[in-house]
Amino acid sequence: METENPRREALVGTAGCLTAFAGALAGIVLWAPHGKGGLLDGFEGASNWNVLWVGLPLMILGGIAAALAVFFLVRGDWKRAVGLVAAVAVLFGLGVGVDALAGAPRPECYDPC
Repeated sequence: METENPRREALVGTAGCLTAFAGALAGIVLWAPHGKGGLLDGFEGASNWNVLWVGLPLMILGGIAAALAVFFLVRGDWKRAVGLVAAVAVLFGLGVGVDALAGAPRPECYDPC
């Protein structure tokens, strides 16, 4: 399959890979407070490994899918963008369903009295 401009395709492919990598990093950064809370400060000192084994992969995949959805929206590829938004919704639903971020940091409430 011949392409008209292989340099442009290589550039777009590289930009897509960098976008996916940035999305994965964003997912890790957003997961970090939850992971720390679940692994170190679990209920009664017990670690919640579900946060690591389920939460981290879901956040990484969600970050990649969200970043690529934006990438495809910018490029005008609406079908792929909508598919990736649906994938983010499924990953979100799965994460809520299995309570993957059960160690989420909660704001401290103090008794005003």
